[in-house]
Amino acid sequence: MARTWRFESRWPLPGPRHEVYAVLADVERYPEWWPGVRAVGRLDEQRGLVLVRSVLPLTLDLVLTSVREDPDAGVLEVAIDGDLRGWSRFTLAEDLIYEQEVTTPKWFMNLAPRWILRLNHAAVMRAAEQGLRARLAG
Repeated sequence: MARTWRFESRWPLPGPRHEVYAVLADVERYPEWWPGVRAVGRLDEQRGLVLVRSVLPLTLDLVLTSVREDPDAGVLEVAIDGDLRGWSRFTLAEDLIYEQEVTTPKWFMNLAPRWILRLNHAAVMRAAEQGLRARLAG
């Protein structure tokens, strides 16, 4: 049985909103600054294949499909399929907010205690925040 997960990360906006948005919108360059994103490949204009790995010895194979790209509202949202299914969204307001709601369809992912997967996700997002700050600092 699949588990449903809801995550939210909130950071102070690490630079001018339009610059932060531009870096986040350039998904193909994520491996250059986000340590958890190991590889990105474009499938077509709306979809890409992303390989994600962090502390746990498990690489997630994800297909991301663009749902909303709205620089004026500061929103980037994708649908997620593959080893996780659901959606994720960056919203740039006073803070940078990352939200994700996914299910884990693979049985072995549902064996791990929730606290382990929450710690793993927190590590991925902490590295993302640090990498994004470094990228924007030049």
